[in-house]
Amino acid sequence: MADEKHVHGSMSTEEQEKTFEAFTSWVGYSMAVCVVTLIVLYLIAG
Repeated sequence: MADEKHVHGSMSTEEQEKTFEAFTSWVGYSMAVCVVTLIVLYLIAG
């Protein structure tokens, strides 16, 4: 293992890209829920 050299750019990033895509999607949906909740509260409370 110590004999192996790391070659920059040789690692597959497919799993990281999927994770990032899921994270950004989750954040987007969470923000939408927060905005809708604030609008509903504004309309109810006036």
